[in-house]
Amino acid sequence: MATVTVEINGRPYAVGCADGQEERVRILAKQFDVHVRQVAGDVGHVGDIRLFLMAALVLADELHEVRMAQGAGAATAVAPSSPASDGGVAEALNAVAARIEKIAQNL
Repeated sequence: MATVTVEINGRPYAVGCADGQEERVRILAKQFDVHVRQVAGDVGHVGDIRLFLMAALVLADELHEVRMAQGAGAATAVAPSSPASDGGVAEALNAVAARIEKIAQNL
């Protein structure tokens, strides 16, 4: 298992991931950071956990909208994901969730 240090909202976080998934985790973290910073700009400083939760909800909403559009047969620019790529994303999200839980316990 590899460890990648990513920066979210100006803070470094060590994230575990499968060997070979390091770059993917970095890319996902950069995308997440954009959402966290956007939420922080909208609501101000409410603490990292709340910022992360709000950003995760924004991402979940975007994913839901894409899935609804695909389910309705609408043409979208997002290609359906394969089970192989879902596994890598799920593993990365599980690692991030574990890290967030550890941070929450320390607070």
